[in-house]
Amino acid sequence: MTDKLRGADIFARTLDRAGMHQIFTLSGNHIMEIFDATIGTKINLTHVRQEGAAVLMAGAWGQLTGNVGLAMVTGGPGHTNACAALCTPEASEMPMVLISGHAPTNELGRGSFQELPQAEMAATVTKASWMAESAAEIGHDIALACRIAASGRPGPVHLSLPSDVLEEELEDHPALWPEAEDFVAIEQLLSDVTADAAIAALESAERPIIIVGPHMCTKPGRAAQRALEAKLGVPVIGMESPRGLNDPCLGAYAEELQKADLIVLLGKPMDHTVKFGDAPFVDEGCQFVVLDPDISLIDRVASNKGDRLVLSAVADSYPAAAKLTERGRNVGDAAWCAAVHAAADHRPDAWADITGEEGALHALDFCRGVKSFTDQHPDLVLIMDGGEIGQWSQANLNSERRITNGVAGSIGAATPFALAGRVAEGSEPVLTIMGDGTFGFHMAEFDTAVRNDLPFVAVVGNDACWNAEHQIQIRDYGENRAHGCELLPARYDQMVEAMGGHGEFVTKAEDLPGAIQRAYDSGKPACVNVMIQSVAAPIVRRG
Repeated sequence: MTDKLRGADIFARTLDRAGMHQIFTLSGNHIMEIFDATIGTKINLTHVRQEGAAVLMAGAWGQLTGNVGLAMVTGGPGHTNACAALCTPEASEMPMVLISGHAPTNELGRGSFQELPQAEMAATVTKASWMAESAAEIGHDIALACRIAASGRPGPVHLSLPSDVLEEELEDHPALWPEAEDFVAIEQLLSDVTADAAIAALESAERPIIIVGPHMCTKPGRAAQRALEAKLGVPVIGMESPRGLNDPCLGAYAEELQKADLIVLLGKPMDHTVKFGDAPFVDEGCQFVVLDPDISLIDRVASNKGDRLVLSAVADSYPAAAKLTERGRNVGDAAWCAAVHAAADHRPDAWADITGEEGALHALDFCRGVKSFTDQHPDLVLIMDGGEIGQWSQANLNSERRITNGVAGSIGAATPFALAGRVAEGSEPVLTIMGDGTFGFHMAEFDTAVRNDLPFVAVVGNDACWNAEHQIQIRDYGENRAHGCELLPARYDQMVEAMGGHGEFVTKAEDLPGAIQRAYDSGKPACVNVMIQSVAAPIVRRG
């Protein structure tokens, strides 16, 4: 007679067999059966302090590794805390699965402990969301969830696991276990015919631009962008910011986009970030090619642009880029390509001379100090979050492995992203930039970092203000009506020290490089607390 397996055992062993050994989690009643079932497996549980942090860590881990990240939380309020964070990995196209405990099925509709319509709640911010119905199907459920998360446009998937399903016992049987291929993403390939048609459209245009979305703003994605541009001679631009054409990272690129006569949206949604492709931001005669994994986004362009959509196909971004590169030839204009990149690379000369005041650095002083460190580590994991200081940093700092708070425009992910970066990256530095508003969202995760020996450096721009909103008040209502956005000039460095990390406090620009280096050399989770001025983020134009 064989030993019986619980549903929780099937779940844990399915992940173990699939080589999925990392879970970001926060414990709770409904999932303690799974905690028990991981004993004897290779699964590592990184136990966090707030459920939303687990979601953000899973998303960032997925983006950095290219594999599906896993977050696991308890049901009810734990699930709701996690759901609030899902909008960031959804908009940033991060492959991850949220596994939530759930009230037992035999108590549903009877007022069970923490009973909520969890699948329906998560459905609005995921690619798919459902509740497992039997222990026999748990392994196949998790395999399907991983497949959906990684297929097409990557993103979050939710699976609820009722506690009685996790406790259910049954005999081992081969039918319980999914095959390795059941986890693998389904690719939607671009045909040779469509690729040739897209290349012909590019050749017919005088000023074409290819725009890619967040999924291709990763290290392998940037390499694919460069290869595609080198082959076609057409400028390729990645867009991953909620500020869209006003993203300071893109310099004065918006000025050249206005001149384009053909825009190829390669996995890039037509949305607010490109001003919906409307005039005057895009020429009213500009034509469009859309290569996207989601037919609904192709339909969006068709309904809004009519016959200006000259070609479309359902295709995944990476295979489509590879196919265009494979079949491509130089169809662009070198002067036009150079002009687009010159615009995107433009930064005002006056920035070089801007400095702060006594006791508070300007954002540019801040960026120059950080750059002294990032230049020494070109392959570091660089995370940039926050309102105005995040925008200044994105305009002045870069890395092939850069992660931002993403198109969702929700701040607060920086510290969870940094922990995930350290779990994913064993040797290169992990440095995260954030404002003081961002720091407050997940400051307790420094405890997680200390407990799990996950060193990283957080450089906090501290202006004692919700500055993005403060700047909106000044701009839209007048300085005399700016109120309610004040924060304390808190010593966040001392908070981190109190949890066992390393702290640095900086009020002078010349002290910042040394403070960052000491923080890194400490080998601990570290906070460099930098007092800065409250200045508006730049909108870069040459006119």
